[in-house]
Amino acid sequence: MSFDFLWGGLMSITWPQLVMYAVGIILIYLAICKGYEPSLLLPMGFGAILVNLPDSGVINQITEGVGEVPGIIQWLFEVGIETSEAFPILLFIGIGAMIDFGPLLACPKLFLFGAAAQAGIFLTIIIAKALGFDILDAASIGIIGAADGPTSILVSQVLGSKYVGAIAVAAYSYMALVPIIQPFAIKLVTTKKDRAIRMHYSPGSVTRRMRIMFPIIVTIVAGLVAPSSVALVGFLMFGNLIRECGVLNSLSETAQKDLANLITLLLGITISFSMKAEQFVTVQTLLILCLGLVAFVLDSVVGVLFAKLLNLFTKEKVNPMIGAAGISAFPMSSRVIEKLGIEADRQNHLLMYAVGANVSGQIASVVAGGVILQFFM
Repeated sequence: MSFDFLWGGLMSITWPQLVMYAVGIILIYLAICKGYEPSLLLPMGFGAILVNLPDSGVINQITEGVGEVPGIIQWLFEVGIETSEAFPILLFIGIGAMIDFGPLLACPKLFLFGAAAQAGIFLTIIIAKALGFDILDAASIGIIGAADGPTSILVSQVLGSKYVGAIAVAAYSYMALVPIIQPFAIKLVTTKKDRAIRMHYSPGSVTRRMRIMFPIIVTIVAGLVAPSSVALVGFLMFGNLIRECGVLNSLSETAQKDLANLITLLLGITISFSMKAEQFVTVQTLLILCLGLVAFVLDSVVGVLFAKLLNLFTKEKVNPMIGAAGISAFPMSSRVIEKLGIEADRQNHLLMYAVGANVSGQIASVVAGGVILQFFM
């Protein structure tokens, strides 16, 4: 009898479900063997397998006397993402507690690069709309260029996109692949001479008062400019305030480790609810993966070109690669810029400036997400 049940289950598997098993295994492989964003790709990969098993109990359960009730992954999705967007927003507390804005405050000019490197988001929205996606889906696809997984998930969910799963996979996969994508994009628009430019700015002093006031001021300004960004920016800055206030060290450590790890784990496996075969295995998913790559490349290229433009009007030259560090993929992008700088000139250390631009990109990406919600909701 048990063999009959097994045979019946095997016969009910469809080819799109087999594709999703392969996708899940690839994500798990990338997480374990390549070390690409393992805390997210592994639960996403395993979840992709779970939700595509025939009559999967993680999606729905038949309870005697009650009928069909949501399974655990469906329930987590409804509570943590669909209804309240709680998981991605709470994750920002942990992210904020991890970030040191000191290098940015020491060189405020780096704010400009965080803003410029978000251009890929809006350019990709235009491309996605031209390819036939409706405007809400196009906006959701464009936010992949934020290089920020929680922002991508939240924006696409709030806008009601049909492609939340594909967007999440693209966002996190390309974040993990920044060490491969960014050198290619940067070298498209720079020469070795450009990459060898040394920076000689003397960083200003950053007081404790500045560190404490910064998250408060950013929250107020972002709230006035793009009120829809307050949930994103506010929780990011709240986490940073916990870090910098100096009187909540145990809570800061909890936010950076326990809270961030737990929410990341739940978010990764929960988003797999949007990776069911009938939703995921489509031509549109392939287009979204391609457009996500385009968004990342455009972010980096526009950031570099903006830095080159700025150099035409300033005495102190900026290494153009700093513009590419303005994406939100922290700290991977900073490390890429440092590595490329040393390749061009062994004495050319750019890490401090790259980190400043990188954390600026973290703020700019969540503000961009808020602007999109403000405009399209």
